[in-house]
Amino acid sequence: MTSFSQQVTFLLVADLEASSRFYRHSIGLELVLDQGDCRIFRTSPTAFLGICERADRGDPNTLLVTLVTDDVDGSHRDLVAAGVLCEKQPQLNEKYNVYHAFYRDPDGYLIEVQRFLDPDWPRADPPR
Repeated sequence: MTSFSQQVTFLLVADLEASSRFYRHSIGLELVLDQGDCRIFRTSPTAFLGICERADRGDPNTLLVTLVTDDVDGSHRDLVAAGVLCEKQPQLNEKYNVYHAFYRDPDGYLIEVQRFLDPDWPRADPPR
């Protein structure tokens, strides 16, 4: 079986500059590569979110980006203070055993910030 060492999710956006500001300044992600019409941001040591400016983006409601943290409430305070639109306040989801909140990016993509409560979830090593 192939072993993968990194993961990138790409979103198609209408305005690369507006989306770059959102992910870099409002969400706080590090820009690691600027490819001209695509920019890639680090979400964790081995995972990335790419945004590419395209006229034909499709329906933003067909995708959900989930960012995992142990501090959903702290993230919520930071995101709201940065002017990020909160779609759903932090709350417990008993069905999936997670604590989460939802936000919208400039293109209408749904961004979930969540903490897995299941002890079987594989925890990431803390950043060094």
